Amino acid sequence: MALPVEGKPIRTALLWLLCATAVSALIGGLWQGIHGAVSAFLGGLINLTAGAVFGWVGSRSAARTPGETLRALFRAEASKVALIVIQLWLVLGNYKQIQLVAFFATFFLTVILFSTAFFVRER
Repeated sequence: MALPVEGKPIRTALLWLLCATAVSALIGGLWQGIHGAVSAFLGGLINLTAGAVFGWVGSRSAARTPGETLRALFRAEASKVALIVIQLWLVLGNYKQIQLVAFFATFFLTVILFSTAFFVRER
């Protein structure tokens, strides 16, 4: 049984996250200067790295039954959420000049975009 975290859907979603992060960083830089650009970049980078870890953890499983597939997906999702929490803590705790609007706008945009991987066809 194939996991839905392998192949084209996850790669496409990660590419969309990368593009959205780059555009958001450009907009944040024009709007709020260098700290706006860095804040937007970090907001997108959090979900980009978490999405990559989700795909990596999910694809490492040799799931043969529906139950094994579910366990693999739960492990992948738990890894993604844990990484997001750790990265949020690191960024918000250490980057003193963060521009919260640029940061969270990009963060939430990439959260929504990652969920679109479900709609990407394998072909």
